[in-house]
Amino acid sequence: MKILVPAILGLVCSAQAAEWSLKATPATVVIGNYSASSKPVLTVKSGDTVAIETVSGSSAQLRRLGLTEAEVPPALTAIEREVKERGPGGHILTGPIYIEGAEPGDTLEVHIDKITLPVPWAYNGFRMTAGFLPEDFPYAGGKLIRLDLARNVGLFGAGIELPLRPFFGSMGIAPPAGAGKLNSAPPWLHAGNLDNRELVQGTTLYIPVHTKGALFQVGDGHAGQGNGEVDITAMETALNGSFRFVVRKDLHLKWPRAETPTHYIVMGMDEELVMAAKQAVREMIEFLVTEKKLSRDDAYMLSSVAADFAITQLVDGKKGVHGMIAKSIFVR
Repeated sequence: MKILVPAILGLVCSAQAAEWSLKATPATVVIGNYSASSKPVLTVKSGDTVAIETVSGSSAQLRRLGLTEAEVPPALTAIEREVKERGPGGHILTGPIYIEGAEPGDTLEVHIDKITLPVPWAYNGFRMTAGFLPEDFPYAGGKLIRLDLARNVGLFGAGIELPLRPFFGSMGIAPPAGAGKLNSAPPWLHAGNLDNRELVQGTTLYIPVHTKGALFQVGDGHAGQGNGEVDITAMETALNGSFRFVVRKDLHLKWPRAETPTHYIVMGMDEELVMAAKQAVREMIEFLVTEKKLSRDDAYMLSSVAADFAITQLVDGKKGVHGMIAKSIFVR
């Protein structure tokens, strides 16, 4: 039996299954920031699952790139028209969701159970003042990328087809209260705009909690992306996702981590790429020491011979580096 709550919020819950639905509406999004002072639009319990709708971009930009009026999501148009409070960043983030029992010092375990593409298009664009090479591209550019959802490819251009691997660029919770209204662009302790292409359906994100209730927000849907995201955007699109939230009282992290069916993932982020890489290596050592019970020396050496470190992104204010180590090497 379904229990309906105010339709303006787009919320539906199933009391028996502890499943919820959260639509993207002017009343259920935050634009451009993560903040401990944001008011939750939904409250759930640890173990509950929420199906979340997200939208991205601007309707004017999408029309310039070639979308028809009928193809622009009505939710995006309504949000642009009605949401006045925004910034300092630009991401449209659905939430926040308050998870009962989450306290500072805990870890929020976010299971990304399902990701779906609700529209057959994505876009990529760069701006004259952004991206990794603004000195080489001192102008703006962009293109619409049609998606063949039946074949699971993006049609970039003549003879170029891109495998679709959808993921949410931004998944995060409230930062410490002292951080104020944090720009949605740079990732940090709260996770946020990680732009980590490995966080696809079937993966789990672990985020250290800094505010009661955690206050989860999600957006910045990507149909796919290369490591680096060098021109500042991926294949940007609308995405829907199903997330299961678990409050972990037994896990205490300094920085976000993640897990795929085959790998453990650690992350580093800093304004300087070398410092981000150092942080990622230190996080890998910490993971191996605390979770796999290695000595620090052995953890350092295993990080060198078995872990892969890659540039996550180069364009979000803070550069990102992530390290991956295969689960298969741990035979007992």
